[in-house]
Amino acid sequence: MDKVIIKDLLARGIIGINESERTHTQDILINIVMSTDTHKAGLSDDINDCINYRTVAKKAQALAEKAERLTVEALAEDIANMVLEFAGVQTVSVRVEKPGAVRFSRSVGVEIERSK
Repeated sequence: MDKVIIKDLLARGIIGINESERTHTQDILINIVMSTDTHKAGLSDDINDCINYRTVAKKAQALAEKAERLTVEALAEDIANMVLEFAGVQTVSVRVEKPGAVRFSRSVGVEIERSK
């Protein structure tokens, strides 16, 4: 299966359980890997035969910025469900991270995989 990748998409939103996390936006780092068959798109060179990664990225970023979830697990699930609505996506892997959320770590987060 082929893959379409969105790497290190940055969003700013409300995510977390602490009071400061509920009142101040913070960085949310999103990685998405979509499994699909790119054969037709490779032959036709037509965007209509592709998964438009720009559209997926914009929707994922907008979702992360408005969702106001308590956990990265819930936000990852939201993003995975949204991505699976795109035609051609067979499976999706979504990683959601909160940079700097834990002292002495670059980031913490979760990675999930879902399929149709």
